[in-house]
Amino acid sequence: MSSKTLKTKRGVVVSKSGDKSVRVQIDYTVKHPMYGKYIKRRTKLGVHDPQNAAGIGDTVEITECRPVSKSKSWRLVKVVAKGIID
Repeated sequence: MSSKTLKTKRGVVVSKSGDKSVRVQIDYTVKHPMYGKYIKRRTKLGVHDPQNAAGIGDTVEITECRPVSKSKSWRLVKVVAKGIID
């Protein structure tokens, strides 16, 4: 029996796209192959949030899971920090 380690990532909630769903943005930098300058990149992931615990601006920890819907293959583990809403 093989034990697969699931990927875990941290990001910021940018949208409450529906009931039990959020969009999480993960920012990272990559080095330009020719010029060596670091460039900002981002990934937006659909995340399953069964308790509707996360709000816009919150920093959250997510992990891989089986596909819940067409666009959601990640699930919320915990809310690390609450965001400041103006």
